[in-house]
Amino acid sequence: MKEKSLVLNAFLNGFRNISNLIFPLITFPYVTRVLSVNGIGVYNFSSSIVSYFLLIAGLGLANYGVREGAKYRDCIEEESEFVSEVFSINIVATIVAYILLAFVTIFSPQINASASTICIFSLQIFFTTIGVEWLFSMYEEYAYITIRSIVFKIISIILLFVFVKDKNDVNVYAAITVFSSVGSNILNYFRARKIVSIRLKLNFNWKIHLKPIMILFASNIAVQIYVNSGMTILGFMKDSYTVGLYSVSSKIYTIIKNGLAAILIVTIPRLSMLWGRGLVDKYKVLFRDIFNGLLLIMIPSILGVIMLSRQIVLIISGEEYISAVSSLRILCFALIFSIIAWIFNDGVLIPTKREKYALYSTIISAILNIIASFLLIGRWGQDATALAVLIAEAAGMIMNIYWSRDIIKLKDILETHFGAIIGCIIIIVECALVNRYISGIIVSTIVAIIVSVLTYTIMLIIFKDRFSQTFLNRLKFRR
Repeated sequence: MKEKSLVLNAFLNGFRNISNLIFPLITFPYVTRVLSVNGIGVYNFSSSIVSYFLLIAGLGLANYGVREGAKYRDCIEEESEFVSEVFSINIVATIVAYILLAFVTIFSPQINASASTICIFSLQIFFTTIGVEWLFSMYEEYAYITIRSIVFKIISIILLFVFVKDKNDVNVYAAITVFSSVGSNILNYFRARKIVSIRLKLNFNWKIHLKPIMILFASNIAVQIYVNSGMTILGFMKDSYTVGLYSVSSKIYTIIKNGLAAILIVTIPRLSMLWGRGLVDKYKVLFRDIFNGLLLIMIPSILGVIMLSRQIVLIISGEEYISAVSSLRILCFALIFSIIAWIFNDGVLIPTKREKYALYSTIISAILNIIASFLLIGRWGQDATALAVLIAEAAGMIMNIYWSRDIIKLKDILETHFGAIIGCIIIIVECALVNRYISGIIVSTIVAIIVSVLTYTIMLIIFKDRFSQTFLNRLKFRR
């Protein structure tokens, strides 16, 4: 099989992830004005209920499928057997999820009151299962995934403005949301059948799959608790205004994190394939390149956000959310730890079948996050929630590096990038000067970004950074 460009894959996946976040930013202001407060409440409540059953149906199959399936990419018979077995487990888990959802909906009066909307959202469970998105990630089909996703989102935006007209259109909005997120999975299923032979199987050795899948599933549950606990505790200990402030900084943090993580996500199938085939030296070289390349992009990006945090908050949310700037800056530092922890988790622990260590790391980080939130929120509000995330992410990074030390040693992969160091210092100075001498929010942001990107790139070229030289050589070769 012809290997696809990791750079192109990273760009495409990053573009798709950002579009997934931009879509709600476009639609939400319109929806909040058309639907009533109660309607928005029903929508969000129903979506949150179904999300737990999506987790049950999915188990840990996405990560497991990409990791294990990458070993068989060049053998269609073995790949078809593997995909069919994982797909069959997914079908059984989906049936269980629907039974549990039906039980909860029938016997819980509060949930039953939103039964019609929950029923619409529950279609996500079925379409996610038959969509076998992990199969396309495994084969690095990011061009197909990205184009398909964006096309369906554009169609959904049009449908939203055409059909959602008053406060009674909650279910219409829910249906459009489902169509946007998983409607394209119908196409996935038929396309997947052209790649491999997918069939329902029940007579196979379930045990070889279930143990690693359940460990990954437990890790996913821990992640859900970890991600949601800070916001939940903040809501209990403070008021909705404080939660609103943190929501803004958290949303910006998520956008940046997903954009950077896209670079890593597309490399997981390649790393899994190299490790699974025993090509350890090539695996280590690729991991080193990914790690250093990500640092070169991540550090200046985070510094830029810290320096321009006031403008970013004002552009996205307005003057009333200006107090979110401090929590955003704290989350930016947490982002450094988070991305490095993610690299070692998804790039080392998962491909090398050390799921239990990934689970330990997630659970301990979640506990630290909860404890820190309870101890600090009373005094520092939303800033304390951000600080709790920073503490948890730092702990997760340290644990993941420690449990990966016999495979990847940090001292062996960390390179010195003098051009990047000088470039980052210049970014800080440039952004500070822009903040002082250019008053327009949008103009100052655009000027700071353009000047920072140009000077940082020039520094990499002047100091002949290995990555910049490789990129320039590729450009010369293509000419």
